[in-house]
Amino acid sequence: MRDNRAILDTANSTSPRLHALVPAAGSGSRLGHAIPKQYLPLAGKPLLRHTLDALASSPRLHAIHVVLAPHDTLFEATMGNDLHAHARALRVGGATRAESVRNGLRALRGEAAESDWVLVHDAARPCLSATLIHRLVEAVLPDAVGGILALPVADTVKVSDEARRIAGTVDRHGLWLAQTPQMFRFGLLREALESADPATVTDEASAVQALGHRPLLVEGDVTNLKVTWSGDAALAACILAAAGAPP
Repeated sequence: MRDNRAILDTANSTSPRLHALVPAAGSGSRLGHAIPKQYLPLAGKPLLRHTLDALASSPRLHAIHVVLAPHDTLFEATMGNDLHAHARALRVGGATRAESVRNGLRALRGEAAESDWVLVHDAARPCLSATLIHRLVEAVLPDAVGGILALPVADTVKVSDEARRIAGTVDRHGLWLAQTPQMFRFGLLREALESADPATVTDEASAVQALGHRPLLVEGDVTNLKVTWSGDAALAACILAAAGAPP
């Protein structure tokens, strides 16, 4: 494990920029649609466009990069003519989220400094607010490792058996639900994902943890939900409508 003080000393020697990286190469098959879920209509726009608009609302970000599948034909066709002001497409997506993020970081070598920050955000979290981005950035900027948005678990957690009967109850004390963005130094995150098995890494924090680091938990918000199941889209539309998006 690299010494945390060494990471911080390197970071303080420059003025780091903040890059957003959005893995959007998945199929979204759990929603049961013929097209990837990031392109499904939601409150008047493709779901992914809401996500990119949310990131673009933050003045803290230097650039937004979207990692697409190599043969994606829907991005430019559905995102709108003014997208160039919001995001840059990187057609280097892989078979898993971790592989897409790793490939995206490889594509940014030469553009991002080792001490720059990368905020990885799920394409399917369209309700992110500028306030949450600001909260994460302010908390993580002085940190030696990095951190993520997350929610303390409020509900009682049950463990099921194969018949979906309760087999146990988990103590929820100290349990958090990981959200995104997840914010780490470019060099540290690239090292973590190059060392990890992309098939087993479910988020960036777990890859950084595997190097021996302990990322910071920054409290997120229930409105920053991930659209995974069909009911999630309806809830996201309500949240966007409350925030001023058209119905």
